[in-house]
Amino acid sequence: MNKKLLAALLMSTALLSTACGDDDEPHDENVDVEGCEHLREGPAAAVNATLTGTPPSVSNDHRRYDIALVDGAAGHRGSVSFAAAEATDYVLYLSANVPVSITDASGAAVEIEESATSSESCTDIKGRHVVPLSVGTFTFTFGPTPSASVNLVVEEASHEGHEH
Repeated sequence: MNKKLLAALLMSTALLSTACGDDDEPHDENVDVEGCEHLREGPAAAVNATLTGTPPSVSNDHRRYDIALVDGAAGHRGSVSFAAAEATDYVLYLSANVPVSITDASGAAVEIEESATSSESCTDIKGRHVVPLSVGTFTFTFGPTPSASVNLVVEEASHEGHEH
């Protein structure tokens, strides 16, 4: 009986560890593959960024957010909000190389840990930003940029045990 339970446990562990990619891939690549999939295929939700008031919210719900930016004198800009339910590193995937800054609920700047304008896993990724967030609400501000819109996917950098 114990051998059957152990075999079942080992099988379920193996299935969970390969759910988002091959075990031979580095962990960052697994997250990039997942981010790329949603950047390419969605599902998608349209969002109109704001410059004033309460920004619309986005989430790390395996969804692509097609964000329309506001036209201004210095280019297109706009903000969205993100509620981090868990204190962890999050990866912001962008379809364009658009400047992004992050602030917490009190307006203090949050430092981006790592940024890149591409990924070896996916040519659709034009911006990849890793940011450590605590539990709380944050504002992502895009621009200024000549682009009128940007697509965003947010994923947890640690992808263990997620489900679609």
